[in-house]
Amino acid sequence: MGVVLKQSIQNVVVTYLGFLFGAVNTLFLYTKILEDEYYGLVTFILASGAILMPVMAFGVHNTLVKYYSNYGEGEKDAFLTFMLWVPLLGIIPIALVGLFFYEPLGNLVSQVNPIVKNYLWYIFFVGLAMAYFEVYFAWCKVHLKSVFGNFMKEVFGRIGVSILLILFYFDVISLDLFFQLLVGLYLLRTIIIKIYAYTLRFPKFDFRLPANFKEILGYSFLIILGGSAALILLEIDKVMLNQFVDIENVAYYGVAVYIATVIIVPSRAMHQITYPLTAEQLNSGDHSGLEKLYQKTSLTLFIASGILFVLIILNLNDLYLLLPEAYRSGYTIVFLVGLAKVFDSLLGNNNSILFNSKYYRTVLVFGVCLAGLTILLNYLLIPVLGLEGAALASFASIFIFNLTKLLFVKQKFGIQPFTKATFKVLAVLVLLAVLFDILQFPFHPILNILLKSALVVVMYVGILYRFEISEDVSGILSKWLKKKTP
Repeated sequence: MGVVLKQSIQNVVVTYLGFLFGAVNTLFLYTKILEDEYYGLVTFILASGAILMPVMAFGVHNTLVKYYSNYGEGEKDAFLTFMLWVPLLGIIPIALVGLFFYEPLGNLVSQVNPIVKNYLWYIFFVGLAMAYFEVYFAWCKVHLKSVFGNFMKEVFGRIGVSILLILFYFDVISLDLFFQLLVGLYLLRTIIIKIYAYTLRFPKFDFRLPANFKEILGYSFLIILGGSAALILLEIDKVMLNQFVDIENVAYYGVAVYIATVIIVPSRAMHQITYPLTAEQLNSGDHSGLEKLYQKTSLTLFIASGILFVLIILNLNDLYLLLPEAYRSGYTIVFLVGLAKVFDSLLGNNNSILFNSKYYRTVLVFGVCLAGLTILLNYLLIPVLGLEGAALASFASIFIFNLTKLLFVKQKFGIQPFTKATFKVLAVLVLLAVLFDILQFPFHPILNILLKSALVVVMYVGILYRFEISEDVSGILSKWLKKKTP
């Protein structure tokens, strides 16, 4: 876990820095500067682009990681060249559909919110930028260099958005130019990660097809289904809300979901490095190492995500006092989406195991079926329950999907992520949640949040260290305490 832990910690720092800027943007700049309907439009464009991304990447960002370590030095250039043009198989058809069917597509998505129709091409270019960004990010990951790519993904874009919002606030740019520059920001991010990836290994373009190119294309096509299913589970609620409610409600929902999404930050950071390591273990048949990595990632991520969930729920009332009144009704959304994120983290590197194994086809079928279930639940629940219906649909779908993956890995690999330490952490989290729920401070909301969070974290870390619940956490704390001891 040395390499995993080192880069994971760096990625956690980078990712939290990104979420800090994201929190400023999401909770304060967007809500204060943009009108609610335009903030909802931004949320819709980015969510729709994210759903298009797996198709436009044609699964290459996963395929590159899975197959790269199988090639000898003399074969890697042909493989990497192949990976660069394969996404065109997804990009060109989508571009043609947009070109020839823009009018009917525009009429379909703008039935409730006519403003959406004029921004469909923005969705295309955001999806395109996201797709090639992930391809070049995967290029970095296979060289075990994920920190800069993570910086570009989590920090760079959010700083850029902050600048654009401030420029718009001071009337330096118009609203139309703001949206155009927002798309341009995603394209610029892709160009920068491309240059960095080429510094790690500059491609010697070799247009010979890899010997197993049919297998690669088949895997990539199936990964499209899996990636699309995963993003449908995560993003379709924001897209479908546009079909049933006024678009400003998409902004209110997006803020609540963003608050809950903070929980998944440690998982996102750790997966940048565990994904290629899991692929190597599967390729080499290291079953014992795979099980150890599975359990350690699960425990570490549960420790991190669990306390974040508790902190968010305990401080949510104070946090909402800092936001405009229209954004304050998302407690149920935060709770349901947050609980789903904790379950995601609890599975550790489960996704890496499945998508890099010979069973990926079966899992993709599960994902597609559950994506269909997500769409159905949103269709049924949003008209009845509104924003809470979208959150409930997401929670139910993600819970079923994760439970399916958990049982499948147990059946096929004979391993599961839980240990005795998992249940010890759960007990500690429940204890802290109950204990501090009754503790309320009468100060300013920011001071209340800082004070309560500090007390909870100190007690949490103290219990983990005192009872040595996690080797990794105890090891880090021991080293830190030794440095602080004169």
